Order: sequence, then C-alpha cells, then structure tokens
Amino acid sequence: MMDLKRAKRDRWIMGVCGGVAHRYGWNSTVVRLVTIIVAVIIRGVSVLPILLLYFLLGYWLPETDEF
Repeated sequence: MMDLKRAKRDRWIMGVCGGVAHRYGWNSTVVRLVTIIVAVIIRGVSVLPILLLYFLLGYWLPETDEF
C-alpha cells in the first residue's frame, strides 16, 4: 500500500498518522490535527468513516521499528 508502515515510536493510538507523516515527510502532529479536523469539523464527513479507515489501516499496515 504505497510503502506505508505504522510508526512504532511516533504513535498516539496505532501509529497510522505517524507512519503517513514519516512516509511523506510531514509533521506527525499536523497529520493528526488534519485527521481530527476532517473527521469532526468539516461538514459532510462523518467521524465513523474516518475511524473505520484509521482502524483498518492500523490492522493492515505493518509496523516498523524505523520511526
């Protein structure tokens, strides 16, 4: 899946946002904030699909010791 991996050290819950941030060279805090904003604040996007996607990625993506 585009060489995405979950972060083992840069994580809050499952390491998905930390892994996405590391893969694209972004700040992990910004990725987490954008995820929360998209899930909660932007109209038309529900919390449920974002949480479902997050936990599916957390289940499917391998974990790495690199970051």
